[in-house]
Amino acid sequence: MTDTAHIRNFAIIAHIDHGKSTLADRLIQTCGGLTTREMKEQVLDSMDIERERGITIKAQTVRLDYTAQDSQLYALNLIDTPGHVDFSYEVSRSMSACEGSILLVDASQGVEAQTLANAYLAIDADHEVIPVLNKVDLPAAEPERIKAQIEEVIGLDASEALPISAKTGEGIDEVLEALVRRIPPPKGDPDAPLKALLVDSWYDSYLGVITLVRVVDGQLKVGMKIRMMGTGATHPVDRVGVFRPKMTDLKTLGPGEIGFITASIKSVADCNVGDTITEDRRPATEMLPGFKPSVPVVFCGLFPADAGEYENLRDSLSKLALNDSSFEYEPESSAALGFGFRCGFLGLLHLEIVQERLTREFDLDLVATAPSVVYRINLTNGEKVILHNPTDMPDPVRIASIEEPWIKATILVPDDYLGAVLKLCEDRRGEQLDLTYAGNRAMLVYRLPLAEVVFDFYDRLKSVTRGYASFDYQIDEYREGDLVKVSILVNGEAVDSLSIIVHRAQSESRGRTLCERLKDLIPRQLFKIAIQAAIGGKVIARETVSAMRKDVTAKCYGGDITRKKKLLEKQKKGKKRMRQIGNVEIPQSAFLAALKMGDE
Repeated sequence: MTDTAHIRNFAIIAHIDHGKSTLADRLIQTCGGLTTREMKEQVLDSMDIERERGITIKAQTVRLDYTAQDSQLYALNLIDTPGHVDFSYEVSRSMSACEGSILLVDASQGVEAQTLANAYLAIDADHEVIPVLNKVDLPAAEPERIKAQIEEVIGLDASEALPISAKTGEGIDEVLEALVRRIPPPKGDPDAPLKALLVDSWYDSYLGVITLVRVVDGQLKVGMKIRMMGTGATHPVDRVGVFRPKMTDLKTLGPGEIGFITASIKSVADCNVGDTITEDRRPATEMLPGFKPSVPVVFCGLFPADAGEYENLRDSLSKLALNDSSFEYEPESSAALGFGFRCGFLGLLHLEIVQERLTREFDLDLVATAPSVVYRINLTNGEKVILHNPTDMPDPVRIASIEEPWIKATILVPDDYLGAVLKLCEDRRGEQLDLTYAGNRAMLVYRLPLAEVVFDFYDRLKSVTRGYASFDYQIDEYREGDLVKVSILVNGEAVDSLSIIVHRAQSESRGRTLCERLKDLIPRQLFKIAIQAAIGGKVIARETVSAMRKDVTAKCYGGDITRKKKLLEKQKKGKKRMRQIGNVEIPQSAFLAALKMGDE
């Protein structure tokens, strides 16, 4: 157990691609956490998807031993956090386990939207924030201008901001010294009853549930019987340890330390992130504040391609939900797709990552429905209904009004692209709240309907600004809107999984776009297929997939024209009969095309 005076807990926060994981690599290397042979780039990004996409999805923790210039040995607990807006919940959770943060800013790109959002999260968590300018070795680096920008936009004193290059290792020693000098040590009483915060948990097929904890008071020892204060479950502790970044066993974790425990926990339900762990024999009197629960903003149905895989999908989702506490799911059934689950996500990237993890880690073949946001419906009899799935929309006669979620978006963009961004926001029914300047960059604050942002707003924003804009948002309020449900009919039958809820003004263009997309994606059959978009009983758009035609007259060499006419007439009757009884197989790619609704 380490003396609390010599412990420093800190998180690395930044915008996407500003070098958090690379800085973590250099700190691990400098402190000798891994040998040169064991080092690889982005060592803390352990998932395949993280390494392929070059993004951090899960916050990772590592314990480093650092001997300061005064020859005193310090234990540094580092948490590397994600930068994407969809994973900001991971960031806020990581911060509750620390006393300080390194705010990393790219010395050429400067302050971006997520830099701002994460800096405010750190200030809210009462952190000591150390500004660090990364990539100073680049020819485009302008450290002095970026320092002024940090002071102007975020309001932090950047006079002591440290210039470093995480890639070459320049300035890393100064960062370690600043951590020891400027971040306060954790507080805690080793003799008080045990009180530890459950920061994260994940499933390991050999060890069961592994739990990441931050000890606040008391001591956590091997063999101790612990109790989860939220669920009341009790377990004996099998292993206690820290990540260096390899798992290293210890006998005890004391106040201020961050480490892992395994306690033969079989049931996923026993581990709620944010719960307080205490000793069963000598329990703490009150729980720690924990975290406010995350609110999913995008919902989508996940169904197994093979109905027999339903149980397997359920098990996989429960293991994944343990690893990712911001992900929610509940069972649902669909006439077209059978039994599946309605899942809630924090954004489209989150949805994409979860789908990919289910496919890779659990070997599942999935069909996903079009994502939708959560609407509130006020019925004429005074009832309120929460609507996750457009298919469950009540009869329009019973609806008094529909409310949709709006967000407050912060967009940072170079002056040259401001016009294009303003037009994009106006097209998406946005309302401008604020427009300020920091140097040659505009900071826009807009209020936008979430449904307009969820589909492809981020992609469109990147393309109209050539990738220079950055974007961050938070849920603002629910507002009444003129919304309608657009149903898609294929061959006269409604395809429930393709229903969407849109604003009336855009219903026709959305319906037409969707019909055109499906026309290109549904394979041709031996009969004509009508694809229609309808609001209630009124068809607003239609496309027709023309029939494939077998050449029935190929065997007629010359001869009378009536022979050919007779054969063509016979073919026509056959096609008519087929159209009445033929069914159309819609490939999964057609369902996925419904997601990308951009006006390309």
